[in-house]
Amino acid sequence: MVISLIAVTALTGALLATVYEITKAPIAASENNRLIDAIRQVAPSFDNLPLNDSCKIAVGVGDTLKVYPTRMDGKFTGAAIESYTRKGFSGVIRIMVGFNADGAIRNYVVLHHAETPGLGAKMQQWFSDTTQAGRCIIGRNSSAPLRVKKDGGDIDAITAATISSRAFLDAINRAALAFQRIDKNPLHSK
Repeated sequence: MVISLIAVTALTGALLATVYEITKAPIAASENNRLIDAIRQVAPSFDNLPLNDSCKIAVGVGDTLKVYPTRMDGKFTGAAIESYTRKGFSGVIRIMVGFNADGAIRNYVVLHHAETPGLGAKMQQWFSDTTQAGRCIIGRNSSAPLRVKKDGGDIDAITAATISSRAFLDAINRAALAFQRIDKNPLHSK
């Protein structure tokens, strides 16, 4: 029995290792394509390779965000910034935020969340609805932190999902802080 158990364990281990090696490259390529698609959705027009020009910018002690600068004909047009927050109702929220060169929020894409379906999960549509001035963040300047009305700001929280709304805006504000620090890096001159 011991020999049978060792044989089955060794065979299973070898099979798992083989499957991992076979799927590692396609999974990495899929993740890379998903990232490129998110950058294209949120960033201004570009002709450079933002993934190759990416860098990390500190937004706190031991905390960095990945920045993907965009340029057209060598001129800085803005950036896509991968941000996150751990303040969500159900944990981590990851987003990609695009900024124009003047610091205005161009667009965003929610990359990952575990918020309540029908409530906090509405963040992708809620804050980008240009017909609702009280909740749309598109076009807002990144220099002033965004807050929900309950916290003294001017953004309408998602109905019955104030915690998710606060968390989402925290991730946006972190991205804005990183964008404000781009000038301190040699991104414009690349």
